[in-house]
Amino acid sequence: MLHWLWKTFDELSLEQLYDAIHLRQQVFVIEQECLYLDADGFDPACLHGLGYDGQGELVAYARILPPGVRYAEPSIGRVIVALSLRGKGIGEALMKQALARSAALYPGMAIRISAQARLERFYQRLGFVRVGDLYDDTGIAHVDMLAPADAPIPVSMKEDRP
Repeated sequence: MLHWLWKTFDELSLEQLYDAIHLRQQVFVIEQECLYLDADGFDPACLHGLGYDGQGELVAYARILPPGVRYAEPSIGRVIVALSLRGKGIGEALMKQALARSAALYPGMAIRISAQARLERFYQRLGFVRVGDLYDDTGIAHVDMLAPADAPIPVSMKEDRP
């Protein structure tokens, strides 16, 4: 069972910020061999979702961007689960948390993501629909997807402390 925290940038401790950056670099830069500027300037505006395992290690992360920061709609990005825990439903739990938070913060608004194309079916199961064509984002095929404003709100907004 994971312990979930949702914090604004200013609420993050230095250790939590370091853990988030470390996990993001581990997955996107090292594992996926994607050279990109992770410090994109959006983090200060975001709500950060942190999933900790029983040993206090950050194993899941996502951020919610308010409308108007990257897209007209609110969006969810930097969605990651540590390699050792993939395939165990953590990504779905993380996205349900992020969708529920987004719906509570921005009621009546669609939610946009820039999804890696290989994960399109995963996001479709969560209510997202593809909008637009395939595009390259730092060497990885992506597609924009929207969760309509009238999509059912996922259950689970419980926040625990490690």
